[in-house]
Amino acid sequence: MIRQIADSKEKQVIARTVLEALPEWFGILEAREDYIAKSAAQTFFGAFDGEEPVGFLCLAETGKDTVELSVCGVLKEYHRKGIGRELFANAKEFAASKGYSFLQVKTVQMGKYKEYDATNRFYLSLGFREFEVFPTLWEEGNPCQVYVMALQ
Repeated sequence: MIRQIADSKEKQVIARTVLEALPEWFGILEAREDYIAKSAAQTFFGAFDGEEPVGFLCLAETGKDTVELSVCGVLKEYHRKGIGRELFANAKEFAASKGYSFLQVKTVQMGKYKEYDATNRFYLSLGFREFEVFPTLWEEGNPCQVYVMALQ
């Protein structure tokens, strides 16, 4: 079940639970804590198995016409069960209903790490298209791939 979460503390608890269980993607402590802290103020969708959180997705406005999928995670034992797609469908519908024209997401460029290659394939399967690569936005060795999607 997917539901939008409003309470900032609940957002952070869910984000921490999921991100700490995914060290392959969120193993850098400072970055993980930044995602958790920022999640409190972002549009937040949680995925639940009963009452237990199993995934989440956050949206952050980056311009008057654009919203960013700023962070998303699903517990490994729930991968490949459609939860990420369901979270994204809810987020996309929300963004379109708010009048945004574009949705963007950033990840590590394809070909650098196996885990991020899977992430890239997931975003492409959702309909995102390659926009630009920023070789040193994060740090050398982790080129930032930006994907975009038109909403209207």
